[in-house]
Amino acid sequence: MDHVKVGRLGPFPRVSKPVFITSALLIVGFIIFGAFFTETAGTLFTFLQNFITDKFGWMFTILMNLALIFCIYLAASRYGDIRLGQQTEKPEYSLFSWIGMLFSAGIGIGLVYWGTAEPLYHYMAPPLGEPETIDAAKQAMSISFLHWGLHAWAIYTIVALSLAYFHFRRGLPLSIRSTLYPILGEKIYGRWGHTVDILAVFGTMFGVVTSLGLGVMQINSGLENLFGIPNNLTVQFITIAFVTALACGSLMLGLDKGIKRLSDINMGFTGILLAFMVILGPTLFILDSFLENIGNYVVDLIPLATWGESYSNTDWQSSWTMFYWAWWVSWAPFVGVFIARISRGRTIREFVLGVLLIPMVLLFFWFTTFGGVAIHMEMLAALDPALANPGLVEAVQQDMGSAIFRLVEYYPFTKPITLLIVVMIILWFVTSSDSASFVIDMLTAGGDTNPPKIQRLFWAITEGLIAAILLAAGGLGALQAAAIVAGLPFALVIFLMMYALHRGLGRDRLILYRAQQHFITEESADHNSANEFADEHLLKGPPKIIKDE
Repeated sequence: MDHVKVGRLGPFPRVSKPVFITSALLIVGFIIFGAFFTETAGTLFTFLQNFITDKFGWMFTILMNLALIFCIYLAASRYGDIRLGQQTEKPEYSLFSWIGMLFSAGIGIGLVYWGTAEPLYHYMAPPLGEPETIDAAKQAMSISFLHWGLHAWAIYTIVALSLAYFHFRRGLPLSIRSTLYPILGEKIYGRWGHTVDILAVFGTMFGVVTSLGLGVMQINSGLENLFGIPNNLTVQFITIAFVTALACGSLMLGLDKGIKRLSDINMGFTGILLAFMVILGPTLFILDSFLENIGNYVVDLIPLATWGESYSNTDWQSSWTMFYWAWWVSWAPFVGVFIARISRGRTIREFVLGVLLIPMVLLFFWFTTFGGVAIHMEMLAALDPALANPGLVEAVQQDMGSAIFRLVEYYPFTKPITLLIVVMIILWFVTSSDSASFVIDMLTAGGDTNPPKIQRLFWAITEGLIAAILLAAGGLGALQAAAIVAGLPFALVIFLMMYALHRGLGRDRLILYRAQQHFITEESADHNSANEFADEHLLKGPPKIIKDE
């Protein structure tokens, strides 16, 4: 057996039946359970969240740190020269489009939701030390950077790189199962491979739905600010239906016409909003604090990344760090498949450094411009009684999604900027839903890189339904719990993935090294011949084709 068997299933023309049927039954079963037993579903998710964070928090901490160390090792090692595809290939997409797509798919809605609210929350309720002090402000930015920085993108990098390597270099299906080929061999096409892909579908669905739920809550807050529309579940359900319909229309256009164009547009909007906030805000403070925040993050990175509340006996991390770690893990199949799909032709070094650093720097600047400025405003008001209380802390206490809208009230053109933010959230909702539907369809179609559109529609509609159920089952708390529950099984897969990738790269690098020895000498350096020779023999077993002289 050398492929995943796919076939027709009712209206769906091309599916891997074990993966599709099992995934669909589990997810539809959850929809039915949540729709008819909403309160019980909320209680169950809360219980599972507490159980996982209490018993397995240490495992998430090890995974995230190990992933970051492994990424640094790959970028600095001899494996960095290996290209994702033929050694002579060029990247499929331009750098700008590549960054725009991975940024929109990898972060999207959560950036707007948490960019202002999270630093403010940590400032008013820090896990360590006194609230609303200078130390609390620095700690708030370091913690926010921790949650959205190197560790998150390291997980994405591992999954995306594993997929891209085994697909573009080894010719295996673009599916999570392929990343374990050095361990499972031909068994990836059987029940073990099906199990891995089902876990990936489950994690992708609930990880993305968490973001969609956050986005809907924040769209509702924006509409309340703009038009006085009530902030309640009815409006949120209508919003889900409307934006899901937009997502369905976009995904019918495909990757290049739909997701790529919307990602490019949203990157443009992001740049416009950032420039507006920097130019018309406290510009010098933003630039100075951006550098200082990065320095504090680097200094605090190891202590915060290994902190486990073992001595304080508190449960702060359950709602914050563990939620983020599990959320990134549950997003990893979706983001990983998508980034792999758009990364053909890049070297491993370029890929790792690009995915790990470029979006992170933009994120840090965003958090400084929004969250850092919000803290700055609160601190100035506390120091000068003549200044009115900006009310940003109170906004976070009432509704985290409203914090960014309260912040822009202190800038000119409040209404147009608020409208721009709402449009950005909608576009990120659409690109996230599109990308997730595309990826889930690929996984349930045996790794097909161009799966049928009717199957994408099924998954897009399913995402909207689950988002609605989780909002009804407890809002933000239920969304956080769902991400943690979905992240645990796939965390185990990522441990295996790192080991398998290292084994696979070792064989690939040995072939390339032997080819370079043969074609590159002191008298001449024929790199093209060495690369072509390595590509030709990569799939032909161990590198016995060149003998040392």
